[in-house]
Amino acid sequence: MGSFVSSLLRGGGTGEADPSSAEPSRVSTFHSSASWQLHFKNSEASSQLMVIDFAASWCGPCKFMEPIVHAMASTFTDVDFAKIDVDELPDVAQEFNVHAMPTFVLVKKGKEVDRVVGAKKDKLQKKIKKHRALLPSS
Repeated sequence: MGSFVSSLLRGGGTGEADPSSAEPSRVSTFHSSASWQLHFKNSEASSQLMVIDFAASWCGPCKFMEPIVHAMASTFTDVDFAKIDVDELPDVAQEFNVHAMPTFVLVKKGKEVDRVVGAKKDKLQKKIKKHRALLPSS
């Protein structure tokens, strides 16, 4: 528990702070499969779009996309942004069939609706705009 408290104090918990701004990040970072599964299960009941950023700390394109994703999260406040480190949670990456980084998986009601593989800012933005506006089909 001490390490959990320490990570919160350092800003390593869900919604960790962006060091370049005074505002907390709108991107939720998950460090355990249990916390991710709980978040994902809760999102299944909502028609809100979730963008899952699968990245790795050693990945150059992931580092390039990180501030862009944080900016998108501030712009698209009606979208749930989540970040998964593939080395920290390989089971989650495997569940979503992630083989390259970064991979952005767009999910609604627990189902994948789209994905972007690679550091493709414009493509990601277009897909977010497309899917956040769509109403789920019944």
